Amino acid sequence: MTKPISFARRAVILAALALPALVQPALAADPAETFVSQNIAKGLTLLNNKTLSKEQKRDQFEQFLLGLTDLKRIADFTLGQYRRTAPPADVAAFEGAFRDYAVAVYQSYFSKYAGQTLKILNTTQRAPTDYIVATQMIDPTDNSGRPPLEVDFRVRTDGPRPVVVDVSVAGVWISLEQRDQFVGFLGQNNGNVKLLISHLAELARQFKS
Repeated sequence: MTKPISFARRAVILAALALPALVQPALAADPAETFVSQNIAKGLTLLNNKTLSKEQKRDQFEQFLLGLTDLKRIADFTLGQYRRTAPPADVAAFEGAFRDYAVAVYQSYFSKYAGQTLKILNTTQRAPTDYIVATQMIDPTDNSGRPPLEVDFRVRTDGPRPVVVDVSVAGVWISLEQRDQFVGFLGQNNGNVKLLISHLAELARQFKS
């Protein structure tokens, strides 16, 4: 019997990649920062377009998300060592299940961030094609006095276009945490990637319902 993975908290965090947020003006110091700034603005325009039907918005949002991130690269990373030992057909099926799950999560939760502002703070270059774009999520209705939530994007520019490959919320890198969860699940289930695929598919259905 498989042991379920709890993704509720991570699902909320993952939605930070698709915030329907305003971007406060910032100098575009590098391609990664420009990429994050411009794409958040595109996401805002799409999500606030009231002329689109629910189905049209869902389809266009999926395409937007796929243009912002490299979900195949992220999926392969989250399989950890099982990426090397799993049959190629299972890896391909997992990549598809991960894509459907991630898109469903973002679509389900994006509305929770309406009206908030994503402020770009700075960019750190980790390597020639590897950047961290640091931002803050500003909630204008929050009068608690707590500091704004920090959301950092890891952007790679070693391909034909920049892509987001990870996101950190309050210091937690999501792809790293997912890798730990998936590898733990597979370790408890004899490395059966098909079971993990089934679990992600069920979670995606729940988010879409």
